[in-house]
Amino acid sequence: MDPFTPKPSLLKNILVRLLSFGVIIFAVRFAYFVAIRGQSCVAGDDFCLFNVRHVSSSASVKSQKYVDYYSSVFQDLIAEGFLSPNSKCLCIDTVTGDEVQALKRIGVSESIGISKKESPPLVLRGQAWNQPFKGNTFDFEFSSGLERSGLPAELLGSEICRTLKPGGFLVAHVMAKDAYSFQSFLDLFNCLTLIRSREIDDTDSSSSTIREIVMKKESEERQNSPLKAISGNKCSVLELKREMIRNAESLIEQEPLKPWITLKRNLRNIKYLTSMVDISFKRKYVYIDVGARSYGSSIGSWFKKQYPKQNKTFEIYAIEADKAFHEEYKSKMKKNVKLLPYAAWIRNETLFFEITRDPRKKKAAEKGGGMGRIHPVQSSASYLKDVDKIQGFDLAEWVKNVVSERDFVVMKMDVEGTEFHLIPRLIETGAICLIDEVFLECHYNRWQRCCPGQRSPEHQKTYKQCLDLFQSLRARGVLVHQWW
Repeated sequence: MDPFTPKPSLLKNILVRLLSFGVIIFAVRFAYFVAIRGQSCVAGDDFCLFNVRHVSSSASVKSQKYVDYYSSVFQDLIAEGFLSPNSKCLCIDTVTGDEVQALKRIGVSESIGISKKESPPLVLRGQAWNQPFKGNTFDFEFSSGLERSGLPAELLGSEICRTLKPGGFLVAHVMAKDAYSFQSFLDLFNCLTLIRSREIDDTDSSSSTIREIVMKKESEERQNSPLKAISGNKCSVLELKREMIRNAESLIEQEPLKPWITLKRNLRNIKYLTSMVDISFKRKYVYIDVGARSYGSSIGSWFKKQYPKQNKTFEIYAIEADKAFHEEYKSKMKKNVKLLPYAAWIRNETLFFEITRDPRKKKAAEKGGGMGRIHPVQSSASYLKDVDKIQGFDLAEWVKNVVSERDFVVMKMDVEGTEFHLIPRLIETGAICLIDEVFLECHYNRWQRCCPGQRSPEHQKTYKQCLDLFQSLRARGVLVHQWW
């Protein structure tokens, strides 16, 4: 045997000692994280028991700043009677657990948090709309990040209502400073009553503020009306939208001599609703194109590319009765667009429509215009000449069945004069109050591009009548824009 080769017993002893030393190191590090740091892992670090990462002093200071801030917030809520040391508390979407640490610091020991990524023992895996708890568990729930929770808004309210005890409080810090988004947030909760709302300093800067909302759970859920309809012939949301309408672009009061230029240029001046308010707390997002024509006419060329959607995914409905445009909506590229191959009308009935099919307008038709536009002639009660037979449906009743006040709804309407029938019907039924923003092309006997000094014989309404229609909608609290 080679004298330099260790004996088997000696090699075994060396391996045992090395293994024992490794176990001791593991135990010491485990004791450090659990007993001293109070958690098994540095937040955001995977497998940190085996690979301790240095936590910068700046991160530690920032976390301490947040704990101090929330401790002050919760102490105020205790003083106001919304929270007590005996409360069982849940912090929603707390990434680092700072809110939970703050609660424990001020003596509220039964506190836990949930987040997409768990950080035991302070934060469990869960989300605002999918909480891993039984019903009626908590006396107090808090969140400072519902806007970024990735929420299906329709589930958020019901889930918080499920886990919060009757008489319990929800306190939320949100960025909903405008009246519209604030009301959208309140509408999420059928079981909660608003106690108070105020602006307080934000965590990062004393110069910025956020809204603190306190709500209390009732013993029974309120039964909200599916449609608050019209009060005094005006939408119930008039007060919320009055400021937005005041900030919207002015209507063009003087009839343009070259409407094909003026109205197109006006598109640049439009102040979209989504540029003025936060729509984060809506249940779903819907775009309805009435008189859609081809996909590229307004859905593909304008709404998908230009309308500011705040990164929300919209359900899109294309309402188009002209069969010439139906085939292209069957394409896989348009599979997220729901085609309604009918005529928007004031009731459900068979209609007869005259369809313009001028071969000289073929090129315009390929871009979504001109050829194939539908002009309403009359209802089926008095059939006349060369027309196509098409099914009409009650647009107002359809809107009321598809969307609610909790949804964000945008409508574009280009129906070759039928707007003077459809808009009064939408107002009469209250369906207009469910539509947040309207882009309306009003058809009148405009000056013709081809023939200076001559007006279009296709429409009998005047520009003054169109302007009256726009003004009446805005007076009712409807944010309407002049479309072309």
